[in-house]
Amino acid sequence: MSYVTVAQILKSMGYSKHANQKMLQIGKPHPDRNAQFEHINKTASKYIAAGDPVISVDAKKRENIGNFKNNGREYRKIKDPRKVLDHDFPIKELGKISPYGVYNLNNNTGFVNVGVSHDTSEFAVESISRWWETVGKHTFPAGKRIYINCDSGGSNGCKNRMWKYQLQQFSDRTGLKIEVSHFPPGTSKWNKVEHRLFCYISKNWQGKPLVDVQTAVDLIVSTRTTKGLTVICVRDDTEYQLAKKVSDEEFKAIKIYNMKPFESWNYKILPR
Repeated sequence: MSYVTVAQILKSMGYSKHANQKMLQIGKPHPDRNAQFEHINKTASKYIAAGDPVISVDAKKRENIGNFKNNGREYRKIKDPRKVLDHDFPIKELGKISPYGVYNLNNNTGFVNVGVSHDTSEFAVESISRWWETVGKHTFPAGKRIYINCDSGGSNGCKNRMWKYQLQQFSDRTGLKIEVSHFPPGTSKWNKVEHRLFCYISKNWQGKPLVDVQTAVDLIVSTRTTKGLTVICVRDDTEYQLAKKVSDEEFKAIKIYNMKPFESWNYKILPR
């Protein structure tokens, strides 16, 4: 029996190939997980109905720059596979990139700031700021407020003082009232930037080595979907320093208001 016949029989029995799905959580789910999901969805719907921007943000995993293997396949001439290096050791001279994504729920558009330095809170908020200056303020010219959804950890973590300090600077510069909701720990896969932006970028550049930063930028920009997703991408050559601290005085000066139902995950920052 040939593999084609076996495949047809399996299909007739209701079988098909599936990729693994990361759905099994390690440890017990947070008891307030679903309630926070409901709060995020309800708040996002209110903002969108009012014509105010709702963005989902996060940093994509860092990628080595160079002629390295990129997972997936691409179309090429028969028996002409792309030749890449036989190891994945980073090349210091070429470095790595840190793509930070901003997905706008209002109109299914993405913005990616490709950093060549570290994924810090300063970099995260600079990415949001670049989205606002490049796209946001032109798309929402009457906008006075913005709703940000993000994970609970990393450069945009709910306990990260520098993240909140940088958001205050952004609010002061733009005059925007900023409302933030964090997804509970262990639930980052529900953050829309992951499955509405980053997954399509990964599909678009599969099998294509990121030989230099401009190649990565070009591949991100060329990402499209049948549902109308378009992506703008810029390069960020700023050197972001690790371990920068926010003093107690600076943190106390943040005009922040914790919001119910879960005050550690929801808050507003107002311009001073």
